[in-house]
Amino acid sequence: MEDEEAAAVLRAVGRQIKMWRETAGLRQAELGAAIGYGEDMVSSVERGRRVPKPDFLDKADEVLGASGKLATMKEDVEKARYPKKVRDLAKLEDEAVDLGAYAGHHIHGLLQTPEYARALYAMRRPAFTEEEVDRYVSARMARKTVFDRVPRAQLTFVQEEVTLRRPLGGRMVLRQQLEHLLEIGSLRHVEIQVMPTDREDHAGMAGSLQLLKLRDGKAFGHSEAQLHNRVITDPHEVQTLDLRYGIIRAQALTPRESLAFIEKVMGEET
Repeated sequence: MEDEEAAAVLRAVGRQIKMWRETAGLRQAELGAAIGYGEDMVSSVERGRRVPKPDFLDKADEVLGASGKLATMKEDVEKARYPKKVRDLAKLEDEAVDLGAYAGHHIHGLLQTPEYARALYAMRRPAFTEEEVDRYVSARMARKTVFDRVPRAQLTFVQEEVTLRRPLGGRMVLRQQLEHLLEIGSLRHVEIQVMPTDREDHAGMAGSLQLLKLRDGKAFGHSEAQLHNRVITDPHEVQTLDLRYGIIRAQALTPRESLAFIEKVMGEET
């Protein structure tokens, strides 16, 4: 695991599973056979090296007669499944009343379909394992609760035109992604704008950015680069990002024009 907080959770869960297994008089291979997992998986979970899936905990709870004590750990384990940087960002997004983001290279994470997100992580170099891809895709999809929670947050996005045309994952994945943008963009608390490639003035040349304004009045920024992903807390830096984002939105197409533009791109891609 990449952070001690998550590792501590997995070690605690592993010890509990081992205790219940030994109390039941089962070997690791026997428990694995009973719940549909291999002995290696059971061993890795007990040592805190693998993240058990909800199905693993549910079946282990039933087989070992834990009366819900193992199954109830699913929520803590699910949080530990996600990288710390994702948990930190998701916490801020959950508290935000106003969230704005500009994305220049690909569709913003909160707007991505699972297939599009999987394509992005599958092309990382050095290559991720399939388990790592699953982990990151699950973490990204979990953040999308920001669209559904009440009270609603105001959500605005500016997408570079090229992100609507780059067929990451293939043409079908792109088409499904564009359809998803139209669906999300129709929500009353969401505005999606497109920055046309032919703009002569562009305030976003320094890269993608995200702004989060919380219920208590605090504001944060977030930026991603090649090897860095950080939350920005310095008020002067956040103010600079806020200024840039406001100009970016003014330079982009309006939300209504943008949805029409996305529909146009879909027609061209057919």
